[in-house]
Amino acid sequence: MNITIKKQVFTLHPYGSLYWKDRNILLISDLHLGKISHFRKNGFAIPNSAIPKNFEKLNELLDLYQPQKIIFLGDLFHSTLNSEWYYFDNWVQLISQKIILIEGNHDIVAKQFYENLHVEVVERLQIDDFLLTHHPMETDNLFNFCGHIHPRVVLSGLGKQYLKIPCYFRKPNQLILPSFGEFTGNYTLKPSTNDKVYVLTPNEVIEVNLV
Repeated sequence: MNITIKKQVFTLHPYGSLYWKDRNILLISDLHLGKISHFRKNGFAIPNSAIPKNFEKLNELLDLYQPQKIIFLGDLFHSTLNSEWYYFDNWVQLISQKIILIEGNHDIVAKQFYENLHVEVVERLQIDDFLLTHHPMETDNLFNFCGHIHPRVVLSGLGKQYLKIPCYFRKPNQLILPSFGEFTGNYTLKPSTNDKVYVLTPNEVIEVNLV
């Protein structure tokens, strides 16, 4: 699904990524690498196959868009180093794209580890009229791309059925990306009159009106 913001075209993918066509940049938020291994270590019955699934999705997006640059909007790695770091290390060395990480609240891995992989780490980043952050940030003149919230909405049916679905949540000057990682959890948001919601389905992104 394509949307236009400030005369720039962006593609919303069902995996939760945002492709900035005019800049040839792929934006991804809240991958939370290491969380699956952390859960498994603490006795949660999560299949080990979920770990490579994140990288399979990443590679599929790289093949699809062929971006020049990947920008992670925070919470790339869930906490301290564990075995999943070696998956990330290997993946970075196999791709050609420049990687930038905008620090999130979970990004506590020492910067030296990222520097060794030539991954640039910053607090925030402005490109043209767009401000890229991890936490949502309201500004007067810049449109904000962010993550952190792991947004979802509730869709209700006539028979009191309901679905909780991850989404891109758009305010007049902000777009909150869904969490990209497997088993990251979500937080329900309720749109106001000027908000737009783009829900994720297995094969497409669909705009829904919940106001």
